[in-house]
Amino acid sequence: MKDLARFSGERPVSEPPNQYSQAAAQVRLVTISDEEADQRIDNFLLRVCKGVPKSHIYRVLRSGEVRVNKGRIDQTYRLKTGDVVRIPPVRVADRPENNVPAAEFNILLEDNHLLVIDKPAGVAVHGGSGVSYGVIEQLRASRPQAKFLELVHRLDRETSGILLLAKKRSALTNLHEQIREGEIDKRYLALVHGNWQNSRQHVKLPLFKYNTPDGERRVRVQADGLPSHTVFNLVRRFGEFALLEAELKTGRTHQIRVHLASSGFPIVGDDKYGDFALNRAMQKADGNRIALKRMFLHAYRITFRHPEHGKPVTLDAPLARECEQFLKSLGQPNS
Repeated sequence: MKDLARFSGERPVSEPPNQYSQAAAQVRLVTISDEEADQRIDNFLLRVCKGVPKSHIYRVLRSGEVRVNKGRIDQTYRLKTGDVVRIPPVRVADRPENNVPAAEFNILLEDNHLLVIDKPAGVAVHGGSGVSYGVIEQLRASRPQAKFLELVHRLDRETSGILLLAKKRSALTNLHEQIREGEIDKRYLALVHGNWQNSRQHVKLPLFKYNTPDGERRVRVQADGLPSHTVFNLVRRFGEFALLEAELKTGRTHQIRVHLASSGFPIVGDDKYGDFALNRAMQKADGNRIALKRMFLHAYRITFRHPEHGKPVTLDAPLARECEQFLKSLGQPNS
């Protein structure tokens, strides 16, 4: 009952008097707009009741205190335009749960529907799994006036390049539909070690997600895994290295990394699926070759239909500076 007293009822005497906003401690009736429609009621409440623990959100949903159009619903209910949501009295923490530093990133495109950035390597796209915040949290902190900002897709923390965000729910829904239908063309550049032969090679290996004993997410090739398809095009060879373009036909977790590693050509600098001895060697300069202290995987091109007018949009992000310099230090390409 302590949580209920803290967030729905009387404030314990021992609590500081200004810790929670009095304005939020009253019934609210919210009419759902077009941009708020088609999301689950639990996600909607988590967004509008910032500072309220997730456990309390689900408690008021189960108790029937949250109503839609005066009727009870469960946490899986999807909101519709015009729905009237009754939000019961909850006390919202005045201070944020985490101090997220505001940040902006190199913008490739921005309009009323989309924000497309060039994400640097080493930055997570969202908080979680030991990371307190990521790109989405930092962008929200830098744009407090933004009513809606959500990731359309994800990039691994050590992957640089193009990242799409939606500024309207309608744009998010539209782009997710394009992803499900395989209509979005995403291309990456990867540097691998080994004698790559084919100018164009299809890799179709089923991928299975699992967690390591310490809780880390991993992927391996396994017969009962999800069907996965990547097309690799040879761009240039640099001695014992090859620069490849990866064309995603499916969008599985760590797909490019695992498909290449399982084919005998690990991505240089990949600390999960790569050649660890090679990675250690690459972190130290050797003659003209400079050190590389990141994974050489970069999302450099994307093509999609704009969610507003439906016309095709193609965006390019130049190869990250540290990757470009590393290639130059390898000398002249031999093809």
